Amino acid sequence: MIINRSLPITPLGQSFSRMRQQPPHCHEIAARFAIAHPLGAIEPLGRGLINDTFSLDAGGQRYVLQRINGAVFPAPERIMANLRVLGAHLAERADTGLRLPSLIATREGGDFLRDADGAIWRLMEFIPNAVTLTRIEHDAQAREVGAVLGRFHRLAASLHSERLALSLPGFHATPEYLTRFLAVAGQEARQEGQAIRDCLDFVLERRGLADVLEAAQASGAIPLRVTHGDPKLDNILFARDGGHALALIDLDTVQPGLIQHDLGDCLRSCCNRGGEGTRDPAGVRFDMTLCAGILAGYANETRGVLAQADIDLLYDAIRLMPFELGLRFLTDHLEGDRYFRIDEPGQNLRKARIQFALVAEIERQEEALRVLIATCFAHALN
Repeated sequence: MIINRSLPITPLGQSFSRMRQQPPHCHEIAARFAIAHPLGAIEPLGRGLINDTFSLDAGGQRYVLQRINGAVFPAPERIMANLRVLGAHLAERADTGLRLPSLIATREGGDFLRDADGAIWRLMEFIPNAVTLTRIEHDAQAREVGAVLGRFHRLAASLHSERLALSLPGFHATPEYLTRFLAVAGQEARQEGQAIRDCLDFVLERRGLADVLEAAQASGAIPLRVTHGDPKLDNILFARDGGHALALIDLDTVQPGLIQHDLGDCLRSCCNRGGEGTRDPAGVRFDMTLCAGILAGYANETRGVLAQADIDLLYDAIRLMPFELGLRFLTDHLEGDRYFRIDEPGQNLRKARIQFALVAEIERQEEALRVLIATCFAHALN
């Protein structure tokens, strides 16, 4: 996830290194939440790059203490309001089969607090006996990934998206990303080498793809719905044996959006067998077996939720999401690596090439993908 360009720009290496240091007043913050037991150890938790996250022990009970990164989210209060609305909506439904981390109230009865610097803190339950996966190992896990995302969309389908605020304005607005790219991709960019020229040509040949979903929504063909926003594999909790998907986490990007973005981004993150860390675009492969499992699990959970127009756009969404991310990486490279944190020069360019290679892989398998989509969703229409 990147900082929305409409916000003041803070280099991510500086912003995140500041955020990830444990503040000296962590225990003081934690004590302001309604926890019955004495506070114990507070330690950094997880690999996340956005928020500042800690594990809190209190009398043998574990909690997740988190400071929301205001440099990324312009209005953290909107996140908390959305979580309240979503939590209340799901609480009205019995046996949802989907866990969302519960918020722990402050001693004043609120669900978040501000520290002396104005930062927002929250405390959530720690879901025990749960793990995240680094990769999908077999078809059953792929089906679980699709099922947990589909379950989220099905349960949220009866929640009017207008009740949610935009927690991250401009997120997944591909036409705006393209406009920003075109503004920085002048003739001088072509002088930077063949890899840059190849990427520029790749984007320009596919520039018509950028507004395919937004145009469909603007025409009324598909509606805005409640979306997760970042349903990558890291944000799905599995039972410790790796069999059953228990929960979706990292709900800060829940907001009105297009579910095609969610499903496309999930497939992008899960089906690239080489992973985003691979250094060779030639080694990128879009795994059709994993895609089939995810789509089957998703379709089974969303029976009666999708219309034919939704399904007709799924191939475009699968193709669009790596295109969008590659566009972001490439633009950031051309602008001097101001958004995505890098560990070495040229890393954003390399990541852009990986995503564009994934787009090409998806295009190469277009016919098979369209057949797969039609097969999986044949009985899922509303």
